[in-house]
Amino acid sequence: MTHHDPPGIIAPHIPADAYRRAQTTGAPVVIVVPTTNPTGVPWRRIMIPLAIAGAAALGGWGLVVALCALLDAAAHTVTVIAGAAGPIGFGGITLRLARTKHL
Repeated sequence: MTHHDPPGIIAPHIPADAYRRAQTTGAPVVIVVPTTNPTGVPWRRIMIPLAIAGAAALGGWGLVVALCALLDAAAHTVTVIAGAAGPIGFGGITLRLARTKHL
């Protein structure tokens, strides 16, 4: 018969005599581990989708702000160019692209 050592850290709560009796008779050792199911809200299951949705929303708002800044810069650039160019004439029709500040 082969000698087996009792399991170490797997089940330290098994009494040595119960283990030796099971070893000599060949009966299996049944380990019952009582567990309780958590009754609270699984926060990880809720927070990960909320974090992803929040990041997507902030990214969308960031794109909107960047587009507004780009359009504002473009409008200022067009105003400066139009003011520097002065009136443009084509076939007898003259267009003033920007008004002067002194009216």
